[in-house]
Amino acid sequence: MLEIAVLGLLNESPMHGYELRKRLSSLLGAFRAFSYGSLYPTLRRLADAGWISEEPPIEAAPGTATRSRRGKRVYRLTAEGKEHLAVLLARVGPDAFDDEGFGARLAFFAQTRSEIRLQILEGRRRRVEEQRDGMKSTLARTGERLDRYTRQLHEHGLESVDREVRWLTELIENERSDASPAAEK
Repeated sequence: MLEIAVLGLLNESPMHGYELRKRLSSLLGAFRAFSYGSLYPTLRRLADAGWISEEPPIEAAPGTATRSRRGKRVYRLTAEGKEHLAVLLARVGPDAFDDEGFGARLAFFAQTRSEIRLQILEGRRRRVEEQRDGMKSTLARTGERLDRYTRQLHEHGLESVDREVRWLTELIENERSDASPAAEK
């Protein structure tokens, strides 16, 4: 998930580590707690694989007021990195449907082909529907034994899952209607 997020952001523009950290936090914050300790090892691994390049830091000019004497390394996506990102975005598997994987994939849907977006949305909806069915079953079996607060908590969770199913269904319908005019041409 972090690999897709880093490559996807660098595909938009080169950036230094601090800027990348900020963008990742705002991008992934809604989907997952992002660990800064995992960013730099990921950047090193991506650079070692040849998917990103690392420009050496530019030192501050003498007499320039800066907060730090160290320059910032700028990370840039390579041609091989663009190809690798395209391969990652085209993969549709179970990890694309779980909470973390789906969030990262959704953030880069604009860079993903329509038929892949549709497969991911349908897979995610199936996953959430299975979760909803399990929650309904559990609530039906244990509902009478739960105190009213615990029952309300379970019902609230079920309402949230129902809302996600409706949202995913709407996204799927929009994706199909957007693809229909292209198919008619």
